[in-house]
Amino acid sequence: MDDGASIETQPSAPLTQAELDLLTDQLVEKLKTVYDPEIPVDIYELGLIYKVDVSDDKDVLIDMTLTAPGCPVAGEMPGWVEDAVKEIPEIRSCKVELVFDPPWDPSRMSDEAKLQLNMF
Repeated sequence: MDDGASIETQPSAPLTQAELDLLTDQLVEKLKTVYDPEIPVDIYELGLIYKVDVSDDKDVLIDMTLTAPGCPVAGEMPGWVEDAVKEIPEIRSCKVELVFDPPWDPSRMSDEAKLQLNMF
């Protein structure tokens, strides 16, 4: 007989496509609020976001890079991204990983970013 209390956690139901689509829209909206201080374009349009994974428990894992490894805000920008994503009430947690492979280059920028920076 087990006299210790055990708590069973049920796995979360998989997110429906509609839930995932809504969260994706919200994530993109929040990512677009974070700017590289040296370039007047948000990190999403700059192509600094490489990957966004959302678990069924609504934990978010983001792989992002910087325009240059020696970027002066390298230590701060992942925190800015986490804070922005955590503003979405449904998100349980967010972790941002800085990656430098592949290295960022201007070809990753959206047409909108290139327009803003007069690169056409």
